[in-house]
Amino acid sequence: MPEPTVSRRRVVASLSVGITLPLISARIWAASGKPKVAGVHASPVENAWNSRLHEALKQAAQEGKIDYVFSESVSNTDYPRVLREYAEAGAVLIVGESYGAERDARAVAKEYPKVNFLMGSSGGPQGSNFGTFGTWNHEAAYLSGVLAGHMTKTGKLGAVGGFPIPEVNRLINAFRLGASEVKTGLVFQSGFINTWFDPPKAQESALAQIDGGCDILFGERIGTADGAKMRGKLAIGSLLDYMPRYPGTVFANAMWYFRPTLDAALADTAAGKPVGKDYSPFSMMAQGGNDLTYDKKLIPAPALEQVLARRAAIKAGSFKVPVNDAKPT
Repeated sequence: MPEPTVSRRRVVASLSVGITLPLISARIWAASGKPKVAGVHASPVENAWNSRLHEALKQAAQEGKIDYVFSESVSNTDYPRVLREYAEAGAVLIVGESYGAERDARAVAKEYPKVNFLMGSSGGPQGSNFGTFGTWNHEAAYLSGVLAGHMTKTGKLGAVGGFPIPEVNRLINAFRLGASEVKTGLVFQSGFINTWFDPPKAQESALAQIDGGCDILFGERIGTADGAKMRGKLAIGSLLDYMPRYPGTVFANAMWYFRPTLDAALADTAAGKPVGKDYSPFSMMAQGGNDLTYDKKLIPAPALEQVLARRAAIKAGSFKVPVNDAKPT
Protein backbone atom coordinates (compact mmCIF):
# COMPACT_ATOMS: atom_id res chain seq x y z
CA MET A 1 0.00 0.00 0.00
CA PRO A 2 1.61 3.30 -1.10
CA GLU A 3 3.37 5.53 1.37
CA PRO A 4 6.17 8.10 1.17
CA THR A 5 9.57 6.69 1.95
CA VAL A 6 10.85 7.41 5.44
CA SER A 7 13.35 5.30 7.36
CA ARG A 8 13.76 1.61 6.53
CA ARG A 9 14.52 -0.93 9.23
CA ARG A 10 15.81 -4.41 8.54
CA VAL A 11 15.72 -6.76 11.48
CA VAL A 12 16.67 -10.40 11.97
CA ALA A 13 13.56 -12.30 12.99
CA SER A 14 15.19 -14.15 15.89
CA LEU A 15 14.14 -11.26 18.07
CA SER A 16 16.42 -12.16 20.95
CA VAL A 17 19.37 -11.28 18.71
CA GLY A 18 18.04 -7.80 17.97
CA ILE A 19 20.53 -6.92 15.22
CA THR A 20 19.71 -3.94 13.00
CA LEU A 21 21.36 -4.13 9.60
CA PRO A 22 22.02 -1.23 7.23
CA LEU A 23 22.01 -3.38 4.07
CA ILE A 24 20.29 -6.50 2.85
CA SER A 25 22.83 -9.20 2.13
CA ALA A 26 23.25 -12.94 2.31
CA ARG A 27 24.90 -12.44 5.71
CA ILE A 28 21.53 -11.77 7.34
CA TRP A 29 20.49 -15.38 6.95
CA ALA A 30 21.41 -17.55 9.90
CA ALA A 31 22.47 -21.09 9.08
CA SER A 32 19.50 -22.47 11.00
CA GLY A 33 17.85 -24.50 8.29
CA LYS A 34 14.60 -22.58 8.85
CA PRO A 35 12.74 -21.08 5.91
CA LYS A 36 13.97 -17.58 5.18
CA VAL A 37 10.99 -15.23 4.98
CA ALA A 38 11.11 -11.52 4.17
CA GLY A 39 8.42 -8.90 4.74
CA VAL A 40 8.31 -5.84 2.49
CA HIS A 41 5.97 -3.19 3.87
CA ALA A 42 5.04 -0.06 1.96
CA SER A 43 3.86 1.60 5.20
CA PRO A 44 5.35 1.64 8.69
CA VAL A 45 4.75 -1.65 10.48
CA GLU A 46 2.75 0.35 13.03
CA ASN A 47 0.10 0.86 10.34
CA ALA A 48 -2.94 -1.27 11.13
CA TRP A 49 -2.86 -3.47 8.02
CA ASN A 50 0.90 -3.93 7.96
CA SER A 51 0.95 -4.67 11.68
CA ARG A 52 -1.21 -7.75 11.08
CA LEU A 53 1.34 -9.18 8.64
CA HIS A 54 4.26 -8.15 10.79
CA GLU A 55 2.86 -9.63 14.01
CA ALA A 56 2.02 -12.94 12.34
CA LEU A 57 5.52 -13.17 10.87
CA LYS A 58 7.15 -12.26 14.17
CA GLN A 59 5.06 -14.85 15.96
CA ALA A 60 6.11 -17.54 13.51
CA ALA A 61 9.73 -16.51 14.04
CA GLN A 62 9.39 -16.60 17.83
CA GLU A 63 7.99 -20.12 17.52
CA GLY A 64 11.12 -21.12 15.63
CA LYS A 65 9.31 -21.84 12.38
CA ILE A 66 11.00 -19.20 10.20
CA ASP A 67 13.80 -16.68 10.05
CA TYR A 68 12.17 -13.32 9.41
CA VAL A 69 13.56 -9.99 8.23
CA PHE A 70 11.64 -6.99 6.99
CA SER A 71 11.73 -3.58 5.38
CA GLU A 72 9.14 -0.90 6.05
CA SER A 73 8.05 2.39 4.49
CA VAL A 74 9.21 1.21 1.07
CA SER A 75 8.01 3.55 -1.68
CA ASN A 76 6.31 2.20 -4.78
CA THR A 77 9.30 3.14 -6.94
CA ASP A 78 11.70 1.38 -4.57
CA TYR A 79 9.55 -1.69 -4.06
CA PRO A 80 10.90 -3.85 -6.92
CA ARG A 81 14.51 -3.19 -5.90
CA VAL A 82 13.84 -4.35 -2.34
CA LEU A 83 12.03 -7.45 -3.59
CA ARG A 84 15.04 -8.31 -5.77
CA GLU A 85 17.47 -7.82 -2.89
CA TYR A 86 15.58 -10.21 -0.66
CA ALA A 87 15.28 -12.73 -3.49
CA GLU A 88 19.03 -12.53 -4.07
CA ALA A 89 19.67 -12.83 -0.31
CA GLY A 90 18.06 -16.25 -0.13
CA ALA A 91 14.45 -15.67 0.87
CA VAL A 92 12.22 -18.60 -0.05
CA LEU A 93 9.06 -16.59 0.63
CA ILE A 94 8.55 -12.82 0.35
CA VAL A 95 5.41 -11.38 1.94
CA GLY A 96 4.12 -7.92 1.15
CA GLU A 97 1.64 -5.90 -0.86
CA SER A 98 1.45 -4.98 -4.50
CA TYR A 99 -1.46 -2.54 -4.42
CA GLY A 100 0.70 0.38 -5.50
CA ALA A 101 3.34 -1.57 -7.44
CA GLU A 102 1.31 -4.33 -9.07
CA ARG A 103 3.07 -4.50 -12.44
CA ASP A 104 6.58 -4.23 -10.99
CA ALA A 105 6.01 -6.83 -8.26
CA ARG A 106 4.70 -9.32 -10.78
CA ALA A 107 7.66 -8.66 -13.07
CA VAL A 108 10.10 -9.38 -10.23
CA ALA A 109 8.29 -12.66 -9.46
CA LYS A 110 8.85 -13.74 -13.07
CA GLU A 111 12.57 -12.99 -12.70
CA TYR A 112 12.83 -15.29 -9.66
CA PRO A 113 10.70 -18.39 -10.39
CA LYS A 114 12.27 -20.30 -7.49
CA VAL A 115 11.25 -17.67 -4.93
CA ASN A 116 7.67 -17.59 -3.70
CA PHE A 117 5.79 -14.31 -3.36
CA LEU A 118 2.68 -13.79 -1.22
CA MET A 119 1.19 -10.38 -1.90
CA GLY A 120 -1.83 -8.42 -0.79
CA SER A 121 -3.37 -7.61 -4.14
CA SER A 122 -6.61 -6.65 -5.84
CA GLY A 123 -5.58 -8.83 -8.78
CA GLY A 124 -5.37 -12.58 -9.13
CA PRO A 125 -2.42 -14.94 -8.69
CA GLN A 126 0.22 -15.29 -11.38
CA GLY A 127 2.15 -18.34 -12.47
CA SER A 128 3.28 -20.85 -9.88
CA ASN A 129 5.12 -18.50 -7.49
CA PHE A 130 2.96 -15.36 -7.13
CA GLY A 131 0.15 -15.92 -4.63
CA THR A 132 -2.31 -13.25 -3.55
CA PHE A 133 -4.59 -12.56 -0.62
CA GLY A 134 -7.27 -10.03 0.27
CA THR A 135 -8.26 -8.51 3.57
CA TRP A 136 -11.49 -10.40 4.13
CA ASN A 137 -12.69 -9.23 7.54
CA HIS A 138 -16.01 -8.16 6.07
CA GLU A 139 -17.80 -10.76 8.19
CA ALA A 140 -16.65 -9.10 11.38
CA ALA A 141 -17.39 -5.67 9.85
CA TYR A 142 -20.95 -6.85 9.17
CA LEU A 143 -21.36 -7.93 12.80
CA SER A 144 -20.06 -4.57 14.00
CA GLY A 145 -22.68 -2.94 11.82
CA VAL A 146 -25.41 -4.95 13.53
CA LEU A 147 -24.20 -3.55 16.84
CA ALA A 148 -24.08 -0.02 15.45
CA GLY A 149 -27.62 -0.34 14.13
CA HIS A 150 -28.82 -1.17 17.62
CA MET A 151 -26.77 1.52 19.33
CA THR A 152 -27.03 4.63 17.13
CA LYS A 153 -29.14 7.44 18.60
CA THR A 154 -28.98 9.83 15.66
CA GLY A 155 -29.57 7.26 12.92
CA LYS A 156 -26.41 8.49 11.18
CA LEU A 157 -23.31 6.29 10.85
CA GLY A 158 -19.92 7.14 9.37
CA ALA A 159 -16.85 5.34 8.06
CA VAL A 160 -13.30 6.51 7.37
CA GLY A 161 -11.26 4.52 4.85
CA GLY A 162 -7.89 4.76 3.12
CA PHE A 163 -8.44 4.29 -0.61
CA PRO A 164 -11.71 3.08 -2.18
CA ILE A 165 -10.21 -0.24 -3.32
CA PRO A 166 -12.22 -3.48 -3.16
CA GLU A 167 -10.66 -4.62 0.15
CA VAL A 168 -11.74 -1.38 1.83
CA ASN A 169 -15.07 -0.97 0.07
CA ARG A 170 -16.29 -4.41 1.10
CA LEU A 171 -15.68 -3.63 4.78
CA ILE A 172 -17.65 -0.40 4.72
CA ASN A 173 -20.43 -1.98 2.68
CA ALA A 174 -20.64 -4.95 5.06
CA PHE A 175 -20.79 -2.57 8.02
CA ARG A 176 -23.65 -0.70 6.35
CA LEU A 177 -25.48 -3.92 5.53
CA GLY A 178 -25.36 -5.13 9.12
CA ALA A 179 -26.66 -1.82 10.44
CA SER A 180 -29.41 -1.62 7.82
CA GLU A 181 -30.71 -5.06 8.74
CA VAL A 182 -31.35 -3.80 12.26
CA LYS A 183 -32.83 -0.37 11.58
CA THR A 184 -34.38 1.17 8.49
CA GLY A 185 -33.85 4.73 7.35
CA LEU A 186 -30.25 5.02 8.48
CA VAL A 187 -28.04 7.67 6.89
CA PHE A 188 -24.44 6.75 6.03
CA GLN A 189 -21.39 8.89 5.38
CA SER A 190 -18.01 7.71 4.07
CA GLY A 191 -14.70 9.50 3.77
CA PHE A 192 -11.51 8.33 2.07
CA ILE A 193 -8.24 9.97 3.07
CA ASN A 194 -6.32 8.69 0.00
CA THR A 195 -3.39 7.41 2.01
CA TRP A 196 -2.79 4.37 4.16
CA PHE A 197 -1.15 5.97 7.18
CA ASP A 198 -2.07 9.49 8.21
CA PRO A 199 -3.83 9.44 11.62
CA PRO A 200 -4.36 13.24 11.76
CA LYS A 201 -6.06 13.13 8.36
CA ALA A 202 -8.30 10.26 9.45
CA GLN A 203 -9.17 12.16 12.61
CA GLU A 204 -10.10 15.21 10.54
CA SER A 205 -12.39 13.09 8.37
CA ALA A 206 -13.98 11.58 11.49
CA LEU A 207 -14.64 15.01 12.97
CA ALA A 208 -16.30 16.15 9.74
CA GLN A 209 -18.65 13.16 9.87
CA ILE A 210 -19.45 13.80 13.53
CA ASP A 211 -20.23 17.42 12.65
CA GLY A 212 -22.63 15.95 10.07
CA GLY A 213 -24.53 14.11 12.79
CA CYS A 214 -22.83 10.69 12.90
CA ASP A 215 -22.63 9.23 16.38
CA ILE A 216 -20.87 5.94 15.55
CA LEU A 217 -17.90 5.63 13.18
CA PHE A 218 -16.35 2.60 11.52
CA GLY A 219 -12.60 3.30 11.55
CA GLU A 220 -10.95 1.48 8.68
CA ARG A 221 -7.98 3.81 9.24
CA ILE A 222 -6.00 4.67 12.37
CA GLY A 223 -7.02 8.10 13.67
CA THR A 224 -10.78 7.65 13.34
CA ALA A 225 -11.17 6.79 17.02
CA ASP A 226 -9.23 9.92 17.97
CA GLY A 227 -11.94 12.05 16.41
CA ALA A 228 -14.66 10.03 18.13
CA LYS A 229 -12.94 10.34 21.48
CA MET A 230 -12.58 14.10 21.10
CA ARG A 231 -16.33 14.51 20.60
CA GLY A 232 -17.55 11.85 23.00
CA LYS A 233 -18.83 9.53 20.25
CA LEU A 234 -18.42 5.81 19.69
CA ALA A 235 -16.14 4.06 17.22
CA ILE A 236 -15.43 0.62 15.79
CA GLY A 237 -11.91 -0.48 14.97
CA SER A 238 -10.76 -2.54 12.01
CA LEU A 239 -7.95 -5.09 11.67
CA LEU A 240 -6.61 -4.83 15.24
CA ASP A 241 -7.83 -4.23 18.78
CA TYR A 242 -8.28 -0.54 19.61
CA MET A 243 -10.19 -1.03 22.87
CA PRO A 244 -7.19 -0.85 25.23
CA ARG A 245 -6.12 2.47 23.67
CA TYR A 246 -9.62 3.97 23.49
CA PRO A 247 -11.60 2.64 26.47
CA GLY A 248 -15.17 3.88 26.46
CA THR A 249 -14.88 4.98 22.82
CA VAL A 250 -14.16 1.85 20.79
CA PHE A 251 -16.76 -0.77 21.66
CA ALA A 252 -15.96 -3.36 18.96
CA ASN A 253 -13.31 -4.35 16.43
CA ALA A 254 -13.53 -6.12 13.10
CA MET A 255 -10.34 -8.10 13.63
CA TRP A 256 -8.23 -9.59 10.86
CA TYR A 257 -5.70 -12.37 11.50
CA PHE A 258 -3.03 -13.02 8.88
CA ARG A 259 -1.62 -16.12 10.54
CA PRO A 260 -3.92 -18.67 8.80
CA THR A 261 -2.94 -17.23 5.41
CA LEU A 262 0.76 -17.26 6.31
CA ASP A 263 0.62 -20.83 7.63
CA ALA A 264 -1.06 -22.04 4.44
CA ALA A 265 1.59 -20.41 2.24
CA LEU A 266 4.42 -21.73 4.43
CA ALA A 267 2.98 -25.25 4.24
CA ASP A 268 2.79 -25.06 0.45
CA THR A 269 6.32 -23.70 0.29
CA ALA A 270 7.67 -26.48 2.53
CA ALA A 271 5.88 -29.13 0.46
CA GLY A 272 7.16 -27.71 -2.81
CA LYS A 273 3.62 -26.95 -3.95
CA PRO A 274 2.85 -23.92 -6.14
CA VAL A 275 1.80 -20.83 -4.21
CA GLY A 276 0.38 -19.17 -7.31
CA LYS A 277 -3.17 -19.15 -5.97
CA ASP A 278 -5.62 -16.98 -4.09
CA TYR A 279 -5.20 -17.42 -0.32
CA SER A 280 -8.08 -15.07 0.54
CA PRO A 281 -10.35 -17.88 1.85
CA PHE A 282 -8.00 -18.24 4.82
CA SER A 283 -9.18 -14.80 5.97
CA MET A 284 -12.72 -16.09 6.48
CA MET A 285 -14.15 -16.42 9.97
CA ALA A 286 -14.53 -20.19 9.65
CA GLN A 287 -10.76 -20.41 9.06
CA GLY A 288 -9.93 -18.15 12.02
CA GLY A 289 -8.94 -15.30 9.71
CA ASN A 290 -11.31 -12.67 11.12
CA ASP A 291 -13.56 -12.19 14.11
CA LEU A 292 -15.42 -9.63 16.18
CA THR A 293 -14.09 -8.47 19.53
CA TYR A 294 -16.21 -6.24 21.75
CA ASP A 295 -16.57 -4.47 25.06
CA LYS A 296 -19.55 -6.13 26.71
CA LYS A 297 -19.99 -3.21 29.12
CA LEU A 298 -20.80 -0.79 26.28
CA ILE A 299 -23.22 -2.98 24.32
CA PRO A 300 -26.93 -3.58 25.09
CA ALA A 301 -27.60 -7.22 25.93
CA PRO A 302 -30.19 -7.78 23.15
CA ALA A 303 -27.78 -6.44 20.54
CA LEU A 304 -24.98 -8.68 21.73
CA GLU A 305 -27.27 -11.70 21.82
CA GLN A 306 -28.27 -11.16 18.19
CA VAL A 307 -24.67 -10.64 17.09
CA LEU A 308 -23.38 -13.77 18.82
CA ALA A 309 -26.11 -15.87 17.23
CA ARG A 310 -25.28 -14.52 13.79
CA ARG A 311 -21.56 -14.98 14.45
CA ALA A 312 -22.15 -18.66 15.24
CA ALA A 313 -24.11 -19.03 12.00
CA ILE A 314 -21.27 -17.47 10.00
CA LYS A 315 -18.73 -19.82 11.54
CA ALA A 316 -20.99 -22.80 10.90
CA GLY A 317 -21.46 -21.79 7.27
CA SER A 318 -25.24 -21.42 7.54
CA PHE A 319 -25.08 -17.67 6.95
CA LYS A 320 -22.85 -15.91 4.43
CA VAL A 321 -22.13 -12.21 4.47
CA PRO A 322 -22.46 -10.85 0.90
CA VAL A 323 -19.37 -9.28 -0.64
CA ASN A 324 -19.91 -5.86 -2.19
CA ASP A 325 -16.73 -4.29 -3.58
CA ALA A 326 -18.42 -1.22 -5.07
CA LYS A 327 -17.31 2.17 -3.81
CA PRO A 328 -19.64 3.35 -1.04
CA THR A 329 -21.50 6.50 -2.04
